[in-house]
Amino acid sequence: MDAKWGKLSPLTGWAVVVESNPTLRKLVVETLAEIDLQSLVFESADAALIFLQQTQGGCPLVIVDQGVLGRLQGTEFIELVNAKWPLTAAIFTSGYARDASILPSSTMYLEKPWSLKDLVMAVASLLQLGRPLEKTS
Repeated sequence: MDAKWGKLSPLTGWAVVVESNPTLRKLVVETLAEIDLQSLVFESADAALIFLQQTQGGCPLVIVDQGVLGRLQGTEFIELVNAKWPLTAAIFTSGYARDASILPSSTMYLEKPWSLKDLVMAVASLLQLGRPLEKTS
């Protein structure tokens, strides 16, 4: 993908990506890199939680799919992250319709299949509150 995201103020920082599908995982990482966010990638929420528990202060953003490998599923992971690091924003994805009202208020829900624009807009709205986003060709 060669999209340039205009009117997006520079993003700094990093995100934890938890996705068991290697193609989607790669797509998320590449898209985040285009908007200058670093990614730490995990196939399971269990591994991501262990990593986060070893950090100081969590991370700015987690992106997690519901159906990941391991004991923890996406919603449980987000609840644990939200309880320990309430300032961490989250994007929850699922291929099955979910009731978004059961997710913490700092969580955005993207139902699969989502578009790259949907992903970037979700990231921007969570990390750049009140700033407009437009895609330029």
